[in-house]
Amino acid sequence: MPHRLLKFGVSKEHPEPRMFHTPAQLKDAYDVVIIGGGGHGLGAAYYLARDHGITNVAVIEKGYIGGGGTGRNTAIVRSNYLTNEGARFYQASIDLFQDLSRELDLNLFYSERGHFTLAHSPASLRTQRWRAEVNKHLGIDSEVIGPSEVKRLVPEIDLQCGGHLPSIHGALYHPPGAVARHDAVAWGYARGADRAGVEIHQQTEVTDIEMRDNAVVGVHTDKGFIKTRKVLSAVAGWTTAITPMVGLRTPLTVHPLQAAVSEPLKPWLDKIVVSASLHLYVSQSSRGELVAGASLDPYELISMRSTLDFTEGVSGHLVDLFPMLGDIKIMRQWAGLSDMTPDFSPIMGTTPIDGFYIDAGWGTWGFKATPISGKTMAATLAEDNDHELIKPFNLSRFSRWQLVGEKGAASVGH
Repeated sequence: MPHRLLKFGVSKEHPEPRMFHTPAQLKDAYDVVIIGGGGHGLGAAYYLARDHGITNVAVIEKGYIGGGGTGRNTAIVRSNYLTNEGARFYQASIDLFQDLSRELDLNLFYSERGHFTLAHSPASLRTQRWRAEVNKHLGIDSEVIGPSEVKRLVPEIDLQCGGHLPSIHGALYHPPGAVARHDAVAWGYARGADRAGVEIHQQTEVTDIEMRDNAVVGVHTDKGFIKTRKVLSAVAGWTTAITPMVGLRTPLTVHPLQAAVSEPLKPWLDKIVVSASLHLYVSQSSRGELVAGASLDPYELISMRSTLDFTEGVSGHLVDLFPMLGDIKIMRQWAGLSDMTPDFSPIMGTTPIDGFYIDAGWGTWGFKATPISGKTMAATLAEDNDHELIKPFNLSRFSRWQLVGEKGAASVGH
């Protein structure tokens, strides 16, 4: 460490405050209890305070801030979805992301790269054209390009995929596609919420939710009972452990989703490349690492262990697309939990239980929704009425058979 930096770090003239405080104990009652200290829960707490003046809020996290899905993803931000409902929602999130570093006064390393969804067949190319037309109708920058344009923008790519896999017929190109530092997003929302008076309780587990006459009246934790009439569950892959506490059924299934990073390389990949056919997505971080992932593990399991099978598969497909990567090393890998819905869209908003709200079903696309999810769920909590943007995502759509079919744009595109 440079001597001047060390002197700055220990100097009392430039004290650096803690990112957020650790309250000594829980209060007896809160206006709102948010279960889950990830980006979505912390975002909701921040916007409750900023937009609605509701600060008597407790965020309850059984582990540490950002230790769940927020810190276990590949940090891709995009809005080139297939349905009107999905594209509008994620575009609103991009609009917030673009100014979020300034608002939170924290460098989130938000970097627009351009997002490619490769098409390896004429059928896949037709789907990309469909998505492009939906996007253009909503004013979202998205277009289909041919193989020669793909090669011009990503010169290192092998359009023939090694010669033993389907070649690249074109791609859906989404210039606003971006990456960001995922843990910094959680820290920024946590600090903003904390400064507004919200309490953040880490290492605190919710053990039950108390109800009376079909309404929430309190939350039991391993550190005591809390009185409250509003609870937001924002725990992603652990949602299936929370909803039984209020007798609520959801169609969620939980699958592991794995990712890995390579050793640092000199900058060469300034785009985000996704291939649904190869089940691969890759970008290069600001530190030079290649950040890569694949599709969901095929089995239902609540586990965050990574596997050799994943590493071999993702490495092989990286070499199929970029043959010069054959000698690079994978430095580390991890797994997160994906809570999947039948239509590949989230479950958000009010529920049949008075005072119980849900933010779940994020599958492989939750990080990019962090700002708009927090903002819309805060409005829903404050007004006890679903925000206009999330009305299509209410749990009741499954009983009404009004699904928001997003599989064509969400299953691997991250």
